[in-house]
Amino acid sequence: MSDLIDDPKAGLNDPEFTVSEISGAIKRLIEGEFSHVRLKGEIGRVSFPRSGHVYLDLKDEKAVISAVIWKGVAARLQIQPEEGMEVVATGRVTTFGGQSKYQLVIEQLKPAGVGALMAMLEKRKAALAAEGLFQASHKKQIPYLPEVIGVVTSPSGAVIRDILHRLRDRFPRKVLIWPVAVQGDRCAPEVSAAIAGFNSFSPGGALPRPDLLIVARGGGSLEDLLGFNEEAVARAAFASEIPLISAVGHETDTTLIDYVADHRAPTPTAAAELAVPVRHELSATLESQEARMSRAMSTVLTTRGQRMWDVARALPRLETLLENPRQKLDHLADRLPAGLKLALQQHRVKLTQFSGILRPAALKNIIVVAKQQISVLSPRLEPALLRGIDVRKTAFENTQKRLYIRSLGRVLVQNRKDLNQLSKRLSDTGLRHISQLGEQLTALDRLRETLGYKATLKRGYAVVRADQKVVTSKDQAAKSDSLEIEFKDGRMKLRSGGGAKPARAKSSPDQGSLF
Repeated sequence: MSDLIDDPKAGLNDPEFTVSEISGAIKRLIEGEFSHVRLKGEIGRVSFPRSGHVYLDLKDEKAVISAVIWKGVAARLQIQPEEGMEVVATGRVTTFGGQSKYQLVIEQLKPAGVGALMAMLEKRKAALAAEGLFQASHKKQIPYLPEVIGVVTSPSGAVIRDILHRLRDRFPRKVLIWPVAVQGDRCAPEVSAAIAGFNSFSPGGALPRPDLLIVARGGGSLEDLLGFNEEAVARAAFASEIPLISAVGHETDTTLIDYVADHRAPTPTAAAELAVPVRHELSATLESQEARMSRAMSTVLTTRGQRMWDVARALPRLETLLENPRQKLDHLADRLPAGLKLALQQHRVKLTQFSGILRPAALKNIIVVAKQQISVLSPRLEPALLRGIDVRKTAFENTQKRLYIRSLGRVLVQNRKDLNQLSKRLSDTGLRHISQLGEQLTALDRLRETLGYKATLKRGYAVVRADQKVVTSKDQAAKSDSLEIEFKDGRMKLRSGGGAKPARAKSSPDQGSLF
């Protein structure tokens, strides 16, 4: 070895390679030996540049290897790589000559067992809970009887059939189905898009906006339900303005959308039961409430009537009330002639006294005094009148300045407009009330026709009478001398002969029965 080192001509015959040639040879060697490998490790550093590729490190207790996930593969991943996640990566080992390093090109990435997947989900759940997505204050009330129900599920599974069947049995409603993939790479983006799509519908548009959303899927393993544990699905459910029921998996299965949804149903069938009430039970409840209201009204009227009669019995009779006024009237009528005579005498005495006082000389003195007073007051009258006129005129001018014809006109127009609106509202209210009364009368008339026996006659039945009484048995008919049968188009009388009564033919099930 020392000789070779000392010899200056040693190694002159070895071939020369460029850096690129050596790098390419190493690349071919490594890719040929490790064309397809599966590595288990923990994700370290993770980078998401704008290019869409994902760069990360896989490590264990002793070593670290760089890895890259190209943009097309990253879009199809079932899970998003996160730091600290234990995974199994499948791909090929290659080199990157620009930095003299080797790396793993990942083609498939899965959690390393159920434990790692559960740890990832718990970490994601804790992050969403810290943001407040699971708080009960954000959850909306489920409508009691929605008009339109939107269902996000697979159109070919048994889930949608169970939901439609349960809705049809309980209370039929309009259902809009948004078909999505409920498993695999397309599950999370399609479910998120479906929830956002239903919320984008305009109320009253050509396609009605649902009043309630149901996100449903049948049972499956933890990996099958992974799409409903994605952060995008949870955030779409949280952002939904429409109340949302989550019905993913069986009762023991729990996903992140269950925590964010406004209500969780253990199964898709239970979600349909939560969405609508039972129509028959609702009708029975309404009938029961109507009966209770009728009984309560009848009780109130009976109680008020009884109370009125009790109060009426406590009041005195009319004759008793008029006895004293009548007696007082008779007493005053007896005293009236004497009182009139006394009053006449008194007025005569007063007239005699005044006639003695009233003499021509006294009247002349009174007239002279009145003229003197008038002569004194007449010069003061005109200035006082003028001052009063000036005061009134000034007040009138001040009032005239405050009154503007335009403002009065605007007030008059506004008042007329208000009067027209009130008149229209009163007319519309009266017309609606008359229309409601007409509908109630029509419904009662249909009920009368349905419950009457005339409708039964039209179905092939008949009414048998004897002596204006309805015959309901064979013995009663045999004892009667004549029978009258009423059909739908009139009545026909039958009279029995003098001999034995003819045998009656047995009626077939297709013929009308007599009752």
